[in-house]
Amino acid sequence: MAENTMKKQALIFVVLIGSVSLFSDATYEGARSITGPFLQTLGASAFVVGFVAGFGEFAGYVLRLLSGYMADRTKRYWRITLVGYAVNLLAVPLLAIVYNWWIAAILIVMERVGKAIRTPSRDAMLSYASCEVGRGWAFGLHEAFDQIGAIVGPLIVLLVLSTGGSYRTSFAFLLIPAVIALAILITARFIYPTPECFEPLTVTLKAEGFSRSYKLYLVAMALVAAGYVDFPLIAYSFERTSAVSPKWIPLLYATAMGVDAVAALILGKVFDQKGLRVLFVPLVFSMCFPFFVFSPSLGKVFAGMVLWGIGMGAQESIMRAAVSKMVTPDRRGTAYGVFNSVFGISWFAGSALMGWLYGISLPVLIGFSVLIQALALPVLWILVRGENR
Repeated sequence: MAENTMKKQALIFVVLIGSVSLFSDATYEGARSITGPFLQTLGASAFVVGFVAGFGEFAGYVLRLLSGYMADRTKRYWRITLVGYAVNLLAVPLLAIVYNWWIAAILIVMERVGKAIRTPSRDAMLSYASCEVGRGWAFGLHEAFDQIGAIVGPLIVLLVLSTGGSYRTSFAFLLIPAVIALAILITARFIYPTPECFEPLTVTLKAEGFSRSYKLYLVAMALVAAGYVDFPLIAYSFERTSAVSPKWIPLLYATAMGVDAVAALILGKVFDQKGLRVLFVPLVFSMCFPFFVFSPSLGKVFAGMVLWGIGMGAQESIMRAAVSKMVTPDRRGTAYGVFNSVFGISWFAGSALMGWLYGISLPVLIGFSVLIQALALPVLWILVRGENR
C-alpha cells in the first residue's frame, strides 16, 4: 500500500511540474512568436534580431553547466527552480512597457537565462519522481504538457492580434499564464518540499567523474543535435521555394508540436520497457525527414514535419530520461546541466553550419544532416550492448 501511495504521489508531482511547463511554455513560446517583429517596430535591424535570438539561446544553454553544478552542490533544487522560473516568465510581460530595442533585447536574453537557471534543477527533481512512475513515462508526460503549452501560447497571441490588439497587448496578456505557472510551482513546492525522497538513496563509491556510458551518450546526442535541421531554416525554405503558403507555415509547426507530444508519451512508455534500444527508432525518423521537408511537394513536406515532430518528441522525453539511468541522484543536476549545454552548443553550431550550406547546395545540406546523425548509430549500439550485459 505504501508503495502504491508513493507511486501515486510521484505521478501527481510529475503532473504538477508538467502543468507548470504548460503555462510557462504558453508564456514564452507565445512571446517568441512575435519578438522578431516587435524588435523591428522598435528600430532594431535584422542583424540585431538574429544576434539577440542566437545569443539568448547560446547563453541559455551554456549557463546550464553552472546552474546544474550549483544545484548539486547546494541541494537547493526548489530555490534555484523558483528563481529561474521567475526570471524566465516575468521577463515576458515586462516587454509590454519597453520602448527601446536594447532594453527589449536584454529582457529577451534574460528570459533564456531564467530557463537556463531552472532547467537542470527541475529535471533533477523530475528524475527522482521518475524512479517511481517510470523514467520514460515521466519525461514523456512532462513533454506532452510542455508541447500543449507551445501550441496554446502562439494561439493566445494570434487571438489578441486578430481582435485588434498590439504586440504590447499580447505581452501583457501573457502575464496571465505566467502567474498561473508560478502559482502552481509554489503550490508544488509546499506539497513536495523534498522530491529527492521519491528515489531511495543507494550507497555507491565516490566516483571521480561521470561513467563511460554517460560520456558516450553525450557524444551520440551531440551528433544528433548537430545534424538536426531547426524549424526556422525549414520555414525559411518554405518561404523561399513557395512550397508552402505563408499562412500554412504556423499550422505545419503546430502539427509537428502535436506529433511531438504524442510521440513523447508513446516513446516514453516503450523506453521503460525496452531501454536505450528504443532510441534507434526516432533517430532513423530524424535521418529521413530532411529528404521530405525540403521537397516542393506539400504532401512530402507534411510527412517530413511529422517525422521532424517524432524526433523532437524523443529529444525532450527519452533522451532526457536516459540521463537519469546513467547518473547517481547526487550528481543529476550537474549531469543535466552538462547534457543540456553539450546538446545546445552542438545544435547551435550545426544550425549555423547548415544555414551556410543551404546557400551553397541543398543536397549537401541534406547529406550533412543525415551523415552526422548516422554517426550516432554505432555509438548508441555500443551503449545498448553495454546495457544488455
